[in-house]
Amino acid sequence: MQNNHAGELRIAVIGAGHGGRAMAADLGARGYHVNLYNRTLDHIRQIQMRGGIELHLSEQDEIIFGRLQLVTDQIEAALDGVNLVMVIVPASAHADIAGLCAPHLRDGQIVLLNPGRTGGALEFCHVLKDLNCETDVTVAEAETLLFASRAEGPAEARIFRRKNAVPLAALPATRTPEVLDVVSEVYPQFVASPNVLHTSLNNMGAVFHPVLALLNAGWIERTQGDFQFYVDGVTASTARVLEVVDRERVTVASALGVRAQTACEWLATAYSATGENLDEAMHDNPGYQGIKAPRSLRHRYLFEDVPFSLVPIVELGKRFGVNVATIDSMVQLACIIHGTDYSHRGRTLERMGLTGLSVREITNWVNHGSIESPESPNKNKTGSR
Repeated sequence: MQNNHAGELRIAVIGAGHGGRAMAADLGARGYHVNLYNRTLDHIRQIQMRGGIELHLSEQDEIIFGRLQLVTDQIEAALDGVNLVMVIVPASAHADIAGLCAPHLRDGQIVLLNPGRTGGALEFCHVLKDLNCETDVTVAEAETLLFASRAEGPAEARIFRRKNAVPLAALPATRTPEVLDVVSEVYPQFVASPNVLHTSLNNMGAVFHPVLALLNAGWIERTQGDFQFYVDGVTASTARVLEVVDRERVTVASALGVRAQTACEWLATAYSATGENLDEAMHDNPGYQGIKAPRSLRHRYLFEDVPFSLVPIVELGKRFGVNVATIDSMVQLACIIHGTDYSHRGRTLERMGLTGLSVREITNWVNHGSIESPESPNKNKTGSR
């Protein structure tokens, strides 16, 4: 599994949760120089002691060992000398990670959010701008995480399945080819998306995660998640709610000039799973087999995906006159269950740096790094990165 060119690329993986462990182990096993960062040292101490992570590959029925060069809770050390920074943390941590990274980023580095959820790259860049970070880094976001994976034990991870293709986009989109030149060596599954509006509004976690958690709330609490989330938790009725939420998301995207994939189209592209409706397509996906439901409702499917996936969609929908009543009802249910106001705590237009902008200005920003068109003599360059 060694890569003859692995020595040319140095990678930092930020986050040692399910996805972070899986990616760090996978890259380490292929011979890449990998630094793994986690803010809590106790969470990675066993990995540090072993010098790597044991990775179980379900599809190949194989166990491999991913050796890591550095396992640390010091962000400066993790970023030192790397070309590519793979951020794999809950979206609730994106702003904090941007703040931690800002003083230590260097010209030419690529920061890729895996995934950005909805508006991740926009928020990340907005934080860097607020902190007066003038380093010439490129921030990009993936539409979804490449793996269906889980952490298993203190220094183990499992990859259930890899997606066939994962779109990504840089902010601005003019830098997407540069990002792909680097990351396609590591994962050829990454493909270009037109801009971060496309990756953000094709965020399928916004559809699947919070809706299924909320509609199966009683079952989750009664069984502590002892059922297959995407198999047992998806019925004809829950799938119909998913379809309405999905339709509202697609309509918001259309209002911003984005032709978003439907959930059924995405399942066919990512997993080759098909069906006459969303219920059938989800049950046709072998990648969902064996994935248990959350053990409680204090889970990232709610505290991450509601404020950082659904709230920005609601904000954009209301800003541009789209009916988002069903998505908004999911937000309100989560607010009641968790006793908090996600509508204000979440990723608002202000946190994405989009307050007061028109569709045209937002489009210019994500495509060119300026709210003015490239041809405008009054082009505002102050926000470009």
